[in-house]
Amino acid sequence: MQLTIFKARLSVMAATKDSGVQVDLSLTGMSCNACAASIEKGLNKLDGVTAAVNFATESARINFASGATTPSALIDTVASLGYGARLLADTTPEMLDAETNQRVTMLLTRLTVSVVLAIPVVLLSMVANLEFRNWQWFALALSTPVVTWGAWPFHRAALMNLRHRATTMDTLISIGIVAATSWSVWAIIWGDALEMTYRGSAQTMNMGLKKMAGDSSHIYLEVAVAVTVFLLAGRYFEARAKRRAGDALRSLLALGARHATIIKNGEEQTIDAALVRVGDVIVVRPGEIIPTDGVVEQGASALDVSMLTGESVPVDVKPGSVVTGTTINLTGRLIMRATRVGAETTFA
Repeated sequence: MQLTIFKARLSVMAATKDSGVQVDLSLTGMSCNACAASIEKGLNKLDGVTAAVNFATESARINFASGATTPSALIDTVASLGYGARLLADTTPEMLDAETNQRVTMLLTRLTVSVVLAIPVVLLSMVANLEFRNWQWFALALSTPVVTWGAWPFHRAALMNLRHRATTMDTLISIGIVAATSWSVWAIIWGDALEMTYRGSAQTMNMGLKKMAGDSSHIYLEVAVAVTVFLLAGRYFEARAKRRAGDALRSLLALGARHATIIKNGEEQTIDAALVRVGDVIVVRPGEIIPTDGVVEQGASALDVSMLTGESVPVDVKPGSVVTGTTINLTGRLIMRATRVGAETTFA
């Protein structure tokens, strides 16, 4: 659904891209669709700018009138919203791998420490026979690193959004953790939490402590640590899944052509495949990958289309035949004219 909406926005933007400038940005720091919406809203506030942000691919496609703004100004706008951005053209697979691995490692470290500290807190709060005198202080000491350092990614995102008077899922998470912890601290220091007896303990009869029934005798540290742990686990598994999906996507993209040979002013020129435009005349020699979708104008050959159809038998093409990018030219030299490029190709 999200990808469909993003493509619909791109189709609207495509109507104006011929009269302006198009820039693709790689984004960092987003944690939910609300973050993507915040960035998109901030970019679209700029005069002459039309932006579409995709949370799934962590990217933004921006069209603007010539002279209306600059790529550096767009990057600064995203940075002012509390997120990171750079030109997609300057982003390498190695950079993406390093960022993803860093995020996965960070989340795993926070999750592991939080789980170790949260388990005793939950057990003390839920199992009456494990309680001892002033166990609440012990639970508070274990909970403090979890609800501060462990939950810092949520608090940080909430504070960034607060600066811009916006709310996201992280805002609700942070408020819930802070509320449960704050009440528990108040109940321990100024309330009646320490006057509770051990529920179900054999020592209750000898302690002579009075169990208080008031609200100030209850603490909710187990709620704060449990929310932190479960949400950190969710973020960790999400980041790990993105890393695996990214590996698969990069393997798929490796099938595409890196360069293309075009005929311009009667001369052959080798350019980056991403720079091919609709209408360009392209030369494809035997053994080369067809860089984009098009129509054969001269020559005849056989194409390996197995990466698209799974069919191992080569397909013969001749003048007038439609060819698809990423297929491999096997035998003859072809001259073709590009009909679809970039995100409009069959491979994309």
